[in-house]
Amino acid sequence: MPDKDALLEMIGIYKSFGEVEVLINVNFKVGKNEIVGLVGDNGAGKSTLIKIITGVHRPDKGEIYFKGKKITYHSVELSRDLGIETVYQERALGEQQTLWRNIFMGREIRDRFGFLRIDKEKEETEKILRKHMGFTSKAITPDSIVKYLSGGEKQGIAIGRALYFNAELIILDEPTMGLSLSETKKVLDFVLNIKKNGKSAIFISHNIYYVYPVADRFVILDRGHIAGEFLKSEISQEELVNKMVELARTGKME
Repeated sequence: MPDKDALLEMIGIYKSFGEVEVLINVNFKVGKNEIVGLVGDNGAGKSTLIKIITGVHRPDKGEIYFKGKKITYHSVELSRDLGIETVYQERALGEQQTLWRNIFMGREIRDRFGFLRIDKEKEETEKILRKHMGFTSKAITPDSIVKYLSGGEKQGIAIGRALYFNAELIILDEPTMGLSLSETKKVLDFVLNIKKNGKSAIFISHNIYYVYPVADRFVILDRGHIAGEFLKSEISQEELVNKMVELARTGKME
């Protein structure tokens, strides 16, 4: 039976591409107002699992529930309608565009005659900067050009946009990839802000050192299988690292 208290639950998920089994009997869930660290090496199946959650791929077998309701036909459009948003490591922002244009790209505010409400978009962007992202510096405004922002700030824009459009579940795909330590700290603060806003997130990474400070629970994916699952309250960072090293060395997690 599905967990009716879970925001997202996946039961017995299988996915193959040709003869290659990518996901094998995967059970995965995200609680309400929970940050889940999804960790595993390249090729573990993390990207495929996320693409199933977001409706890009359909599982060969298995069931998916969102807020206790079974999803019988999944698609990218349905995923977004449910409140599932993905923040990709590439950040997917228009580098030459202003912040307000990026925030409302594809979701423009219009009046009853269909004309753009640029003034309203700028006003709402200002609220996003201060409320959802916690920016205090007046150097960053709705008219700031994205290419002049740091990598961590760009990730913050993408996360703020998802929160503004009432995302229930934000998927963070390697959000600290290629960032300096100071920029990584900014991103981790933005991740914590997701929880402060009462929402949930899946933090995907192969680096447990970045995931551990912000996650409530850790799911270790290895060669298509769930190799382990741990609450933060039950395991230290060092113990978790040791388990992952053992998994990489022996293929088993004790």
